[in-house]
Amino acid sequence: MNHSTVLITGANRGLGLEFVRQYSKLGWTVLACCRDLDNAKALKDLQKEFAALQVFQLDVGNLRDITSLSIQLSNVAIDVLINNAGIYRSSSLGNLDVEAWIESFRINTIAPYKLIEVFLTQIRRGSLKKVISITSKMGSIDDNSSGGSYIYRTSKTALNSMMRSLTHDLERDGIATLTLHPGWVKTDMGGSNAWINTFESVSGMINQIDKLSSKNSGQYLDYKGELIKW
Repeated sequence: MNHSTVLITGANRGLGLEFVRQYSKLGWTVLACCRDLDNAKALKDLQKEFAALQVFQLDVGNLRDITSLSIQLSNVAIDVLINNAGIYRSSSLGNLDVEAWIESFRINTIAPYKLIEVFLTQIRRGSLKKVISITSKMGSIDDNSSGGSYIYRTSKTALNSMMRSLTHDLERDGIATLTLHPGWVKTDMGGSNAWINTFESVSGMINQIDKLSSKNSGQYLDYKGELIKW
């Protein structure tokens, strides 16, 4: 029986729900967090199937929520923390909502940092000591060949930069970081024209998380393990 513990945000649908399903099947204790428990039927159904699955309300856009959850889980040891929650707001030149841009930075960039910061004690207590942020290739400046998507691109580029800094700052604690692009996945965000399903994406990402150690900390990879240029 696996006694490792993983905390996952945005766990009620898409990639987050699939992370919950796969880690639960692997025998992990899963701390699944989502903003709206009233509309988390699929997550609650999984909870009936797996005794080690715990579900928590968490709005990552509310920094007080993040701190409150850390206090609630103050005695827990977390082996892997996965920042999965995120939002996509459309934007183009001349048609950009500044408030939506600020909201995207709060959820896609600041919240992942805050989660790692307030759960640092629990992560240090874990045996695996890994922190993961789910990003996008759209956050790569090198890969930007089409322009547009100002809000989403910049929030993910900032996330990538934040994770790069954490790589150095967490090294002394033996905590490894990984910034993961899930591929173009058939989810509510990815749409029906995407190339892969959630099972394939998450299986690949879990494989990369398994391979993560202090020796390869700080990488920016896709779900197949291919390096992405920053």
